[in-house]
Amino acid sequence: MCGICGFTGELEQREDVIKKMTEVITHRGPDSDGFFMDNYISMGFRRLSIIDLEKGDQPITNEAGNLVLTYNGEIYNYKELKKELEEKDHHFSTTSDSEVVVHAFEEWGEDMFEHLRGMFAFAIYNKDTRAVFLARDFFGIKPLHYTLIGDELCYASEIKSILEHPDFMKRFNDKALDAYLSFQYVPQPMTFFKDVYCLLPGHFMWYRDGVVETQRYFEAKFKPDLEMTEEEAVNKIEKVFENSVEAHKIADVEVGCFLSSGVDSSYVASYFEGQKTFTVGFDFGEKYNEIDWAKSLSEKIGVEHHSKLISSEEFWAAVPKVQYHMDQPLADPSCIALYFVTKIASEHVKVVLSGEGADELFGGYTCYNDPRVFKWYQKIVPYFLRRGIGWICKKLPDIKGRDYLIRAIHPLEKRYIGNAYMYDEKQKKELLKNPEIATDPARMCRRMYTRARRYDDETKMQYLDINMWMVGDILLKADRMSMANSLELRVPFLDKEVFKVAASLPTALRVNKFNTKYAMRKAAARHLPEEVAEKPKLGFPVPTRVWLKDEHYYHVVKDMFTSTTAEKFFNTELLLNYLDEHFEEKEDNSRKIWTIYVFLVWYQIYFGAVAPEDLKPAEKPATAAAAPAETEEEAQEEELEEAEDVEDGGTKVFTPVKESDAQAVEEEQAEGPAQAEEPAQAEEPAQAEEPEQEAPVYEDIYSSSPKKARRVNIEEEEQAPISFTDDIDPEDFFANLKSQLRENFDSEDTDSDGNE
Repeated sequence: MCGICGFTGELEQREDVIKKMTEVITHRGPDSDGFFMDNYISMGFRRLSIIDLEKGDQPITNEAGNLVLTYNGEIYNYKELKKELEEKDHHFSTTSDSEVVVHAFEEWGEDMFEHLRGMFAFAIYNKDTRAVFLARDFFGIKPLHYTLIGDELCYASEIKSILEHPDFMKRFNDKALDAYLSFQYVPQPMTFFKDVYCLLPGHFMWYRDGVVETQRYFEAKFKPDLEMTEEEAVNKIEKVFENSVEAHKIADVEVGCFLSSGVDSSYVASYFEGQKTFTVGFDFGEKYNEIDWAKSLSEKIGVEHHSKLISSEEFWAAVPKVQYHMDQPLADPSCIALYFVTKIASEHVKVVLSGEGADELFGGYTCYNDPRVFKWYQKIVPYFLRRGIGWICKKLPDIKGRDYLIRAIHPLEKRYIGNAYMYDEKQKKELLKNPEIATDPARMCRRMYTRARRYDDETKMQYLDINMWMVGDILLKADRMSMANSLELRVPFLDKEVFKVAASLPTALRVNKFNTKYAMRKAAARHLPEEVAEKPKLGFPVPTRVWLKDEHYYHVVKDMFTSTTAEKFFNTELLLNYLDEHFEEKEDNSRKIWTIYVFLVWYQIYFGAVAPEDLKPAEKPATAAAAPAETEEEAQEEELEEAEDVEDGGTKVFTPVKESDAQAVEEEQAEGPAQAEEPAQAEEPAQAEEPEQEAPVYEDIYSSSPKKARRVNIEEEEQAPISFTDDIDPEDFFANLKSQLRENFDSEDTDSDGNE
């Protein structure tokens, strides 16, 4: 794994500048560095040596020397591609996969991606035309950021590298704060730095003569085979996943594996007999500590296991360092657990495999059950009555079952913005010093829902999470935390061949009344004990909720909430009210509190010029007792937002790099019947009728050519657990309602942080 950076144009002492830009990302590649400069461009590179340890340094060129490449990633089919390219008369001087990339571009140009299998972010400079070509992998596993400084391009693996350019003006993007408060991350391509953008997954970009042009080359489209049986699905998953894991283990150094008690990492680890696995946990009971589970599984599958119990003091002390490496605030506390597990892994190996992507591709999150569970309720209970019930529930304390009835009010497009939901528009307006920046987060999801408009609701949720939550949260923390410890992290579920199989599964083989990731779990059960294959998802759960009821950490957060930084952005009286409510166990506000705390820590580092080590909280007194662990209710899934202006299917578009340009871009008009805007929350429920939903249809929704578009109608099987007649008896209705609610609320549910 590596880090890349570069800029075009004349600049005083540009050799020193490119070195500074490269040095600040040394953690991405501590083994060596490399540079290329001519009169037009300066390119920098840091290397973590994985393949061809002796000759794989960069920048690297083709045999003619007119193409110069810096590259971050791994191409898992590089040996086959090298043989194919040699047959086409290309000549190689190394055995590295990076040289295969530059020759693939020379041979196939923009069509190179249909040949590549792997994760990557790279820059190729053509000396003859002075064009710069940037590209990012299919799912966004590896990052790539860019900006224009005047008319000159500046790009890097991490934003902190761009900040080293002397002509870049660092400015805070308050639109990103608005989005972050709802999502717990910033939806790409937007960033917290004005005029700095992420190149989106599955996109490439040309920079020519001061103009940036982007194009999408890959989209995760679901095309279910309705004739597929369960046995066929399980066989296909097992075969393609075994092939992917073996491909992802290719390296000239030792490869290890992360291991929690869940099915995803356990399935990966089942192919690691005799090798090393790694786990972390917290000393707050089984809910926050999977080490014993992981040790037991390691013995059964024959791997050498390493683990670490993270203390409360270690966790809180690491928050500033983690947020520095993240570049942008991420309110997912599991990123800090991930920092520690990558740290212990890096002491033993250079490469690890992990289970990211399984939930998004195969339908693993418990919230994907919502459409099936809500279907009967939304069908039987009129929209105005659901709104009334939801309005009453919002006035109730944080009791079990309340959020179910709140979430069930609206159709999917109005309530689901992704796997995490923090603040809605009304809450943001109350919280922010500048309420004008607060927007409805569901607006950011409109383009995604337009793209997925023909899918059923479960598949829409997967599509949204693949393109937003997975990229903005899951893969961001995986890359940054592993690279912070100079460790390469590979994700065999996020392989384009694996996705082909996942996309072909009928919805009922992804999510049904029996389980999530249904067919994938059946495949994993052939390699794992049944209790592991069927175990609910936890990941690396973090006890933030418990800590915030501890007097010491209550005061750590309170100090931050009363800081001048907090006063600058927020109504601190409301912040303290959230904190006190949680501390006094009146309401579980832990995730909302953590979201604000993380942002304030990050802001002080990047805009307050405070070194991460100076933000270390005071150590907890030895006499202070930890608060007891207790259950938390999942309070998620509602709206998300979109700051995207880059993609348009197979058509090239210009990316708005200037703030003024971005404001001028008109929002894409949705095809088909328009979705009605959700009315603002009022003291009394509105008597609105539910908008009619279009029947689900699968299609190639963004084919590059209309002639290639194919459409297949899907007959959804009836999954409503109760059937009622029109003249229903009220007693029967509420008896059935009570039965259904009990069945759903008594089930074991966890959110993305592992909280119940």
